[in-house]
Amino acid sequence: MTIKEAQQQIDQWIRTTGVRYFNELTNLAMLTEEVGEVARIMARRYGEQSYKKSDKSKELDDELADVLFVLICIANQTGVDLTKALEKNLEKKTRRDHTRHRKNTKLFGDGK
Repeated sequence: MTIKEAQQQIDQWIRTTGVRYFNELTNLAMLTEEVGEVARIMARRYGEQSYKKSDKSKELDDELADVLFVLICIANQTGVDLTKALEKNLEKKTRRDHTRHRKNTKLFGDGK
């Protein structure tokens, strides 16, 4: 599935199953909530926090998909073409960072 197809499919789902988009601020709050759920999994799986019983049933792939779903909802309702936005963003990063990371000694060796 392409990004464009995902935007179209989610728009169709919202209009049929979801009835309508939540307003932009509600979706922003939902995005923040979903990112927090990803952070919780990451902190337990890759960080130093221990799992609670309620954490063990959470799946990273599902939570990342929740983030993507809400992000696409926000893009759809604000008229953002995510394919074009991502292409433009990658061009910007390439121009800005074409040598920056290669010169970053923190990324090589002991990081000093």
